[in-house]
Amino acid sequence: MSIEMEDLIRSFEEWVLFSSNLKDLNEEVWDSSIEQGKWTIRSIISHIMLWDKYFYEEAIEKIASGKQVTLKHLNFDDFNGKAIIYGSTITTCELIEQALWYRKKIIEDIRALSDEEIERNYIDEDGNIFNIPQYLKDFIWHDQHHMNPLKEYLITIKA
Repeated sequence: MSIEMEDLIRSFEEWVLFSSNLKDLNEEVWDSSIEQGKWTIRSIISHIMLWDKYFYEEAIEKIASGKQVTLKHLNFDDFNGKAIIYGSTITTCELIEQALWYRKKIIEDIRALSDEEIERNYIDEDGNIFNIPQYLKDFIWHDQHHMNPLKEYLITIKA
């Protein structure tokens, strides 16, 4: 595996450590929001977990088992709305376990692929290219977009 891919995977793996550290938060904090009108911590974790689940089941797991990628364009607002609802239907412990499981499975399956499989362009159900390094870059950005404000928020409430 190339050094660039190892770096991408390490950055993608930051979510595992971050979400593991949320286990100690009380329910009041889990259901609090960084700003008035913004998502709760629970909603953010559910949102990222369900995107991981979607990309794992429709792309990474398919690639790892030699099957066709079945990703297709989804309505983000609908998907995110369902993620918020889903997060409210399970316990905090279950949510963290699922978040960790899907992210670790993505990483494990990517690490098991050959360099050729990692670099290959796959075609999704909409006819668009799915490329693993680009996927990782996009979701590392997405993780940071959510983690950085959360980290700052958690520091302020602990102070």
